[in-house]
Amino acid sequence: MTDEAIQNYPPNYVAIDKATKQSGFTMASDPKTCALLKTLAGTKPGGKLLELGSGTGLSTAWILDGMDNSAALTSIDNDSVFLNIAERFLKDSRLNLINQDAGEWIQNNRNVKFDLIFADTWHGKYLMLDEVLEMLNQGGLYIIDDMLPQSNWPDGHQEKAMRLLEQLDERTDLNLTRQCWATGIVIASKK
Repeated sequence: MTDEAIQNYPPNYVAIDKATKQSGFTMASDPKTCALLKTLAGTKPGGKLLELGSGTGLSTAWILDGMDNSAALTSIDNDSVFLNIAERFLKDSRLNLINQDAGEWIQNNRNVKFDLIFADTWHGKYLMLDEVLEMLNQGGLYIIDDMLPQSNWPDGHQEKAMRLLEQLDERTDLNLTRQCWATGIVIASKK
């Protein structure tokens, strides 16, 4: 087994990846993270899943590929140019793509509960962390990536990432695992 082996890419992955590169979007989750998301989505049959930061839909495609037919995914992004790529390639009745600022959406949907949350944008990760974790059902999974230093991080971002990890470590309502794999993944389950 190698660290680079990714198998069973989801339908439309190649087309979404090509459109993503053509669009200039450079912040898509890497395939290792996405493969893990597919596996974790499969642990929530009939579940309600939330993705904060759809981008062009690459990670969305993997999440959908792992879900069963009775699960539902809500995916939020505020950039219609990139979200249009996801809309073009991800025709799936289990998916609700929303073009809105994630912070605004969270504020308006604070009482909605989810079984899995992938926070891949500022809101739910560096902003509104408490509010998003309140949206997680008991036994639900909270996943973030890009927690290992990245070459495209602006000055001061590593300190923000370290503070976030410290905040998560201090919480008593989560079982937390940090993974020094892919781009640095954190998976937490709600107690």
